[in-house]
Amino acid sequence: MGTIVYYTTGILLAFVALFIFLERKFPYTKGLSFFREGFWLDLVWYTFIQSYFLKILIFDYIIQPLDVKFHWSSHLVTSWPLAMQILFFLVTHDFYIYWFHRLQHTSKFFWRTHEAHHSNKKVDWLAGSRSHTIEIIINQTIEFAPIILLGANPLVVPIKALIDAVWGMYIHSNINVKSGKLQYVINGPEMHQWHHANDRRVFWANYSTKFAVWDWIFGTAFLPKEEKPSEFGLYYEYPKDYFAQHAFAVKRFDENKLLEKKPVKDYYELRPRLIKWLTRTFKIATGKKITAEDSNKETMINLDKVEYQN
Repeated sequence: MGTIVYYTTGILLAFVALFIFLERKFPYTKGLSFFREGFWLDLVWYTFIQSYFLKILIFDYIIQPLDVKFHWSSHLVTSWPLAMQILFFLVTHDFYIYWFHRLQHTSKFFWRTHEAHHSNKKVDWLAGSRSHTIEIIINQTIEFAPIILLGANPLVVPIKALIDAVWGMYIHSNINVKSGKLQYVINGPEMHQWHHANDRRVFWANYSTKFAVWDWIFGTAFLPKEEKPSEFGLYYEYPKDYFAQHAFAVKRFDENKLLEKKPVKDYYELRPRLIKWLTRTFKIATGKKITAEDSNKETMINLDKVEYQN
């Protein structure tokens, strides 16, 4: 089992490199910076930290205890070929995701668990990683519990997780894809970039993840031929901090007013100050000269602003 994880991780990193290259070569939205606003938030907090801890929570503290307590495990799909098992769980879970995603956009309660995913004002290969903790717990429990409880081949979990990750990066990627009639079946950036647009026409459209056919069948497809979104993100102000984003789902507040309070301001400035301290420490340790610019107060203020935006 450990070997397959090495393979899937390597394939995933290869696709990351591919998407980054294609975004530079064939951009959907021209001029999008690689280190766009929110890049480090999405990479560090959502991709690494949140994903790591939620994987442990979902598998070790939700799915496994349910299996032990209720003995739900069966061997319903055990005898199926591996490819058939993967296809079965891909299609059934994607069908569920379409309807749950649709519910999130029509329910005030569930929208609170989904709005973080739409808060990026720039959409690229990494933007899809931004999802509220509750949303991930619900979707991944419903995704992986049946795989384990129905007796699927253990290889299904890492292979499906790889497909999910690659497909998630693909549909959010800033790549100017023209897939023609294939877009009626397979979802891609053409429709999903529109789904993230700050445009009322698509707030109730393009819910599909992997298979666009759900949108075409159930009348929620939106794909204008010669038009592209002019703006992305939410139509209202949304916090830029990871913990503030989760708190915002419970209680609405003005982030700028919070920053007027010293403890909050100190917390927001902690990361940029830590980065500056580490930079200075590294230069001292390596014998490099600390320039006047490094000690300039205005530089520190500007750094704080940049880091706060990220």
